[in-house]
Amino acid sequence: MRKISLLLTVATVLNLITLKTAEAALLVAGRGSKSVLSYDEQTGEFNGSFIPPGSGGLSSPSSLAFGSDGRLYVSDYNSSSVLRYDSLTGNFIDTFIPSGSGGLKSPESIAFGSDGNLYIGGLDGNGIKRYNGKTGEFIDDVISSDPATKNQLNTASFAFGSNNELFAGSVFPTGGIIRHDTLAGNASTFIPSSDSPVIPGGLAIGPDGNLYAGDFSPDATSIRRYNIDTGKFIDTFVAPGSGGLKQSSRLLFQPEGDKLYLYITSFGNNSVLRYDGRTGQFIDTFVSSGSGGLKDPIGLAFTPRSSAVSVPEPTSYLSILGVGVYLSANLIRLQQKKTVIKIGTKADL
Repeated sequence: MRKISLLLTVATVLNLITLKTAEAALLVAGRGSKSVLSYDEQTGEFNGSFIPPGSGGLSSPSSLAFGSDGRLYVSDYNSSSVLRYDSLTGNFIDTFIPSGSGGLKSPESIAFGSDGNLYIGGLDGNGIKRYNGKTGEFIDDVISSDPATKNQLNTASFAFGSNNELFAGSVFPTGGIIRHDTLAGNASTFIPSSDSPVIPGGLAIGPDGNLYAGDFSPDATSIRRYNIDTGKFIDTFVAPGSGGLKQSSRLLFQPEGDKLYLYITSFGNNSVLRYDGRTGQFIDTFVSSGSGGLKDPIGLAFTPRSSAVSVPEPTSYLSILGVGVYLSANLIRLQQKKTVIKIGTKADL
């Protein structure tokens, strides 16, 4: 009974030892940094280089996306390719889409669609292309030209709507935002250049279902909100220059408990800014300018919380070891004592 009681005590003590659970991290693609950097999701403090320069040929990361396989996909602007990495370690796995596949040029943004395939928007007439989400094989050109000008489409950012729609910003030489019906296969001008940001630099669908558009222009940096059904301008959600915003390159809405945040990569001052996701009010500079060597930030993504693993703190390891040694020693002494008692009893007989 004493042995059973002791074992129960060991289990109870070990259960009381607190294990630290790895939190999700904010990953930021820095084109000028030539790397993907990691920051604490709560404080914005620099954690380290998640994917260092040159890993797998990485030289100018622009956008990040997590696939259904749990891996991290990174578009590389200079090499016109998409690289795949382990989402827990940052180790290079393979080149998912090789340079120039399907005519891929200067990829700026990537995202997995509801069909499980990977969509890539880019410059140099790339438009938006679609690739098999499992094999990386080229499927087709989703949007190849701007419907308003008939010029080859250059796009820095796009976003998926809820009704089989894809919204894409048109840049260089014209502006405007395009809406593409993924089922019918046709594209039309959703917001003309006269009403859109000068250089649409980041698109996102907000929690209210409307379209949010950033402006990459150094002279007119703001975040605008548009009606998702009509394209009608609603308001300037984030005022020009709010919090020091300069050349917004990507937008990311992120819930945190009962709060909702909007994270924006501010390309012009090498930082990540945080705003209230419901009011657009500036909260803080989440990642300070140049933190960890951050330069020319574009894509950003939070690592999935489901990928976090429970890891004991170093002090917890010592506690576990100490308790284990102490209880093991007591168990041995107890067993030795019982043996002596048994031997003594036999001698008395």
